[in-house]
Parts: sequence; C-alpha cells; structure tokens
Amino acid sequence: MPLTTYERVKRMYEHKEADRVPVIDSPWASTIERWHKEGMPEGIPFTTYFDLDKFAAIRADNSPRYPVRVLEQTEEYTIETNAWGTTMKRWKHAGGVPEFLDFTITDRASWQKAKERMQPSPDRIPWERLKNNYKRWRDEGAWIQAHLFFGFDVTHSWVIGTERLLIAMIDDPEWITDILNAQLDLDLTLLDMIWDAGYHFDEIRWPDDMGYKGTQFFSVDMYRELIKPVHRRAAEWAHARNVKVQLHSCGDLRPLIPELIDLGIDMLNPLEVKAGMDPVALKQTYGDRLCFHGGLNAALYADMERLFAEMERVIPVMKKDGGYIAATDHSVPDSVSLEDFRRFVALAKKLGSYE
Repeated sequence: MPLTTYERVKRMYEHKEADRVPVIDSPWASTIERWHKEGMPEGIPFTTYFDLDKFAAIRADNSPRYPVRVLEQTEEYTIETNAWGTTMKRWKHAGGVPEFLDFTITDRASWQKAKERMQPSPDRIPWERLKNNYKRWRDEGAWIQAHLFFGFDVTHSWVIGTERLLIAMIDDPEWITDILNAQLDLDLTLLDMIWDAGYHFDEIRWPDDMGYKGTQFFSVDMYRELIKPVHRRAAEWAHARNVKVQLHSCGDLRPLIPELIDLGIDMLNPLEVKAGMDPVALKQTYGDRLCFHGGLNAALYADMERLFAEMERVIPVMKKDGGYIAATDHSVPDSVSLEDFRRFVALAKKLGSYE
C-alpha cells in the first residue's frame, strides 16, 4: 500500500527508505496557463492533477504592512507596491522573480519607522484558512510546512535593495543584524500563536539565496558573524518542538554547507546545478548529515531527453538510504508541455521507487 506524503518525507528525514521518494515541483503561473490550454482542467490544483506529493503551507504576515497599491497596469505587467514598501514590476504572462524598482526602507531612520509597524497581532495569521483546511491536510497525510520570511535574500530583494545591503554588511553590520532579528522575532511570535492554537506543522522553511554562479554573495566569515546566528535561532526554535528545518538557498553554497549543518539545517534545497552545485557529490560528502530536495537541472527542461538521462544518473544515487525529495533545481518554465511534465513525474516516481 502506498505511503502518504507525511510518511514518505518523515522517512526521508530519518535517512530511511520508503515506498518511493517524494516528488514535487513548482511551475510558473504562465506554465499553469499553458497546461490549462493543453487540457488540464481549471479548478484542480496541478499537484492533484499530476498526483504529486501533498505539501501544505502555513504563512503569517511579518511585514510592516505598508499599503499595497497598483501604480500601473498593462496587458503585459503590473507595477505595484507591497507590504514592505517596495515598488516592483510583475509580468503577467511570464515567470521569474519581480523586478524591484524602489524601496521605502533605505536607512536606519526609515527602518525604525518600519520596525515600529511590525507588531505581533492575531490578524496577521490566516486563521480561517487554517480552520478550513488543517484537518483535511492531516487526514490526507500532507507534509505541513511553516514558511518564514527573513534573512539575507529577503532583505536585499524585498526590503532595502541588494547594493545597500551588501555595503551595510561592512559599514553598518549592527543595522543589518537588527533587521534580520526583527524579521525572525515577529515570524516566531506568530508561529508560537499558531502552534499554541493546536495547528502543528512538520517543518519550517525559509528562502535565503546566498550564492550565484560559482560563488557566494559574502565570505564564510561574514556569514558566521551576521547571518548564521539568526539562522541558528530559527533552527533551535524548530528543533525544540521536534520540527524539521529546511533551507531554500539558490546559488553555489558549497563553502557554507558545513556551517549550515553545524547550525542545524536538516534539508537543503534546491541544489542549483548551473551555479556549481553537484547533487551527487553533495550526497556522497554530506548525505549522512544532510537531506536534499532538488538537484535535477531545470535548464534541461529545454531538452527533455537530456533531462530524463540526467534523472537516470542522479535519482538512484540521491535516493540511497533516504534523505531525498525529487525536484528540479528551479521552477518549471512555460516551455514545458503538459505531456512532458507528465513524463517527468512518471520517471521521477519510477526511478525513486524502493520496490
């Protein structure tokens, strides 16, 4: 009898075999549009349609709650402000991250004003969604993730801007430490409210891209000094509740991996191949201490036969002794047809089977 997603993921974290490895991926909105045109019914989640593993997400709002406004809208894009006071351009029919145009938080004074707005309150939590869905998630055997929103990546892209952050990490590190800790403080206070209300989760997860092709945004020493202590606080909070810890961090992280293991990261995602992360080498080096999610080169979606050959090479190694969730190292672009993704899922399940 097939295991539930919860049972599969739990065994992966225990470095044990299951019926198969969990399989999941993340399509762009424009990819979903394409699949609807190619026959995927409206109103059915793509995860259900493709019989992917069931992951549920809990999110709370730790922002300063600046007004969200649409400033410009065309057929191609929307320019809007978000709750962090950032002005950004979103493309309507293409994937990728937004283009960040302007920031409200630009110095200590503007940060202080934002920080004063970051007060914990129950209305920052989607109680109705939890009430309506939590029991079903548990009944279906979903793996429930609590998503946090803090760290280097969040701060440079969503909060103050990349150049400003990198300079401040050298010139005013106390300011950056204050931002990171304030983000996490509010996140954990809200998760405490959720946990205490009986809505327990299996894992915390946060995005913190710290590298790009072949290198990192900062040195290992700077990571140890400014960012690692905040990451460690999140991990310790989770482990005190017997909750697992997954970090999403794009780019080449190889020099940072021993630091991540030391602070308590249980699973690393997405293992970005084009940036220099070799999933097989990572498994061979750290597979007894770290679990992995991803590592299938999404750039190969442009040539499905090459992607399938890569899956044949990578998945049998990654699944050994558990510790693996099968996914690409990025999202699913709109160049991928409905049928090709169906083939991807079928092969991932076949190669990831332990039976």
